[in-house]
Amino acid sequence: MEFVDKKYKMVSSENFDEFMKTIGVGLITRKAANAVTPTVELKKDGDNFVLVTSSTFKTTEMKFKPGEEFDEERADGAKVKTVCSFDGNTLKQVQKSSDGIEVTYLREFGPEEMKAVMTAKDVTCTRVYKVQ
Repeated sequence: MEFVDKKYKMVSSENFDEFMKTIGVGLITRKAANAVTPTVELKKDGDNFVLVTSSTFKTTEMKFKPGEEFDEERADGAKVKTVCSFDGNTLKQVQKSSDGIEVTYLREFGPEEMKAVMTAKDVTCTRVYKVQ
């Protein structure tokens, strides 16, 4: 897992606003989230992993053990049930909200970039991050 402890800064984002609308994020939060370029870092802490997403708007930490469901609070404050797993250099995250919406995040870590593909219902958002 050579991608652990690397920092990736977002360089492009496609369809993020539509994705946020689909999962129920309000207008003001969407405007703020669209205005920032976050940094993502995956850290290892014993048997757990911590995914830190930071920006001038907000910093979130998601601590997880692969394969175990946990309660997560999304950046917009929504409470969801989440399971994360690894397949090689890809981190798969599946969130289920109380209203039944399921969101899948596929983060593919490479030596120079990380590509995040987020899907909710029939909406897909792609964000690309470069190593800092």
